Amino acid sequence: MAATQMSDRTDGPVKTRRDGMVLEVTLDRPKANAIDLATSRIMGEVFAGFRDDPTLRVAILTGGGEKFFCPGWDLKAAADGDAVDGDYGVGGFGGLQELRDMNKPVIVAVNGIACGGGLELAISGDIILAAEHASFALPEIRSGTVADAASVKLPKRIPYHIAMELLLTGRWFDAEEANRWGLVNEILPADQLMDRAWELARLLASGPPLVYAAIKEVVRDAEDSKFQDAMSRITQRKLRTVDELYASEDQLEGARAFAEKRDPVWKGE
Repeated sequence: MAATQMSDRTDGPVKTRRDGMVLEVTLDRPKANAIDLATSRIMGEVFAGFRDDPTLRVAILTGGGEKFFCPGWDLKAAADGDAVDGDYGVGGFGGLQELRDMNKPVIVAVNGIACGGGLELAISGDIILAAEHASFALPEIRSGTVADAASVKLPKRIPYHIAMELLLTGRWFDAEEANRWGLVNEILPADQLMDRAWELARLLASGPPLVYAAIKEVVRDAEDSKFQDAMSRITQRKLRTVDELYASEDQLEGARAFAEKRDPVWKGE
């Protein structure tokens, strides 16, 4: 059975737009783009659909408006009865950070405040761009709770002692500091943020999808493995995406194109 292609979402708190092999996902829930249970479930459906659509290769995630990317959990919804341990849907909170087998590149364009679960959502992407005015924090400590996903991921993304300072103090930091610690790839004027995101997305969309899939699975597997164990799983083709890559036409196409002095044509097969 052929996979169903995603259609654009133009209404609701999560809007999507596809152009070629790129999907743009906008969290657009005024006033601050906070995520409640219903929104999280929609985001999970969107990212699972992106993952499973063979005609899409790259996603861009951003926030609606100019002030907020995402402040995380909707505390007003929580006060009205949304349980903190409720059903976030496939992919967990925000639909991305626990989504299994997400083997396609995700670019995050942080257009404003990204704090709490919003920062956790951002670091679930592969490449992070930030507007000059973007700001970040993990303020959970101030409300007596734990930034769970950030506590797992942040010490693996930036120096341990910096991660611990941010987790333990909840202090704010700007895009320049985020870039200095390697948490943000590029800082851009706000009016150039999405143009750069799309430029990168189109570049990635022209690349070899099977290699991207293998890279992402290898990186995920290696994060929780000893080096030699991880290398053995790669070289012995025990990871599904690596096995598919090594048996593919694309694996041969790169060498052929180099030998024939032409650009490779990546078919994803």
